[in-house]
Amino acid sequence: MKELKKEESFNPKEDRLVQDYSVDHKGKVPLRASTGVWKASLFIITIEFSERLSYFGIATSLIIYLTKVIHQDLKTAAQSVNHWAGVTTIMPLVGGFIADAYLGRFSTVLVSSVIYLLGLLLLTMSRVIPSWKPCASGLCHKPRKVHEVVFFIAIYLISIGTGGHKPSLESFGADQFDDDHPEERRKKLSFFNWWNCGLCSGLIVAVTVIVYVQDNVSWGAADIILTCIMASTIVIFCMGRPFYRFRIASGSPLTPMLQVFVAAFTKRKLPLPSSPDQLHEVPKSANTQGRLLCHTEGLRFLDKAAIIEDKQSTANKQETPWKLTTVTTVEETKLILKTIPIWLTSLPFGICVAQTSTFFIKQSTTMDRNITPSFVIPPASVYSLSAIGMIISVIIYDKLLVPLLRRVSGNERGISILQRIGIGMIFTFVTMVVAALVEKKRLDHFHKDPIKGSLSMSVFWLAPQFLIIGMGDGFSLVGLQEYFYDQVPDSMRSLGIGLYLSVLGVANFLSSFLITIVDQATKKGGKSWFGKDLNHSRLDYFYWLLAAITALNFGAYLIVAQRYSYKSVQARGAVAIADCYEGDSNEEIP
Repeated sequence: MKELKKEESFNPKEDRLVQDYSVDHKGKVPLRASTGVWKASLFIITIEFSERLSYFGIATSLIIYLTKVIHQDLKTAAQSVNHWAGVTTIMPLVGGFIADAYLGRFSTVLVSSVIYLLGLLLLTMSRVIPSWKPCASGLCHKPRKVHEVVFFIAIYLISIGTGGHKPSLESFGADQFDDDHPEERRKKLSFFNWWNCGLCSGLIVAVTVIVYVQDNVSWGAADIILTCIMASTIVIFCMGRPFYRFRIASGSPLTPMLQVFVAAFTKRKLPLPSSPDQLHEVPKSANTQGRLLCHTEGLRFLDKAAIIEDKQSTANKQETPWKLTTVTTVEETKLILKTIPIWLTSLPFGICVAQTSTFFIKQSTTMDRNITPSFVIPPASVYSLSAIGMIISVIIYDKLLVPLLRRVSGNERGISILQRIGIGMIFTFVTMVVAALVEKKRLDHFHKDPIKGSLSMSVFWLAPQFLIIGMGDGFSLVGLQEYFYDQVPDSMRSLGIGLYLSVLGVANFLSSFLITIVDQATKKGGKSWFGKDLNHSRLDYFYWLLAAITALNFGAYLIVAQRYSYKSVQARGAVAIADCYEGDSNEEIP
């Protein structure tokens, strides 16, 4: 493997073209100088900024809208937010599959962006058209039914739009960097960091400017702004088409996996060969769909799918993939199976993140938000502190820690992907401890002075928990994005981003389920932890419970991460299965 480092040279003529199976907008092999990398990614990050601006402009104020306008109680509103956020972050599994199998990433982004825009238009109409507004004029105790129906249709249309937009756009952005080109590969290591800076910028504008307009002008005016910005960035995204590198959809990625299971089961009684070189693999020159993977020792029962029963018969005719698969197909199946433990042990982290857009924001409504006598911070604006924390951690990590750790460890990433995720989980545990302590102090203020309550306590007491979880997101969320993009098969990268987003989606549903279980259990004990409002609830106990779950889960995550083996890819120009490198090893990738 050391020798492969020295071979990091390319034929200048060949290096003019991008040899990673992508095509340009004319369907030809892309020119390296005029396509891809940052010149293409900036168009992609622009529409991501717009989408996150719209999403967080809606998501961070949703619990306030549901309690103040729809008049849901605290527990019901929190569950409604969790259900919507859950659907929004599970839909990318569907969108990612469609992008990888049928439409391609660019087309999926375009279609889903139009659906997203329709949702924003409908949401705007529900707050602007007189007969669709919550009330005829002023405040009301119960909104019109037509408003509720149109409102929920609109936000779930946005969920569907996000389902195709998020996994396809992020993987499309990463596709603009060639994994086999040293310079582009190093730039790609920074892509996810700066992608999240763009994301956080959209979040900050959403929870400051947009939320301020919602509070001080009208909900409808804020929706008009979001709709216009989304429409503009769709046009900008299309303008970048000549600079993009496209990946052609290769059919259902689930079919080859099923073929591996069928072939392995059919040949379950056959002994495994003594050497992996005796397993079936196509020649490098015959592979037109992507990189070849190297044989790994885990999940060896699947290797039987690549056992050659009759060499003479196989040489004379093409064997059906339901009876004989390649080593690469077997390894791709192993990759997906190996993501399951990582996915499961990431769920408690996602449950903690779910609290930031529900209970954390609701806490701010009960505290002193006055900056000056004439300026009051909108409740949802405190969410910007988590984005600031994330931007700080990403910049420090990318500009200071990675160069330092790269020199110390020799690892091109600085630290491995799973180490980065684990560090973020530690931040999450600390967040829940801090949140529990702050909430206990807020309740103490209320009990000392029930009339003024916690309004005597500054909202900036919430700053530590928002900043710490934001810094944790800079490690765990970005790490999970990298992991589910990098460690899945090349043909399933949109679906991989969908898997990452589904961590947050399932976690939102689990958070709602956990609230229900805790509510029922504590009612039997005398008093529910979730009362009619925050001042009659015990969120501090709930935060301590989450801290305990996070700590126990971290122990399980360490066990899983220590046993994990990264994707192993055949080097460019390799002629044997043994010429491999791991996607997260300390070696330079050839």
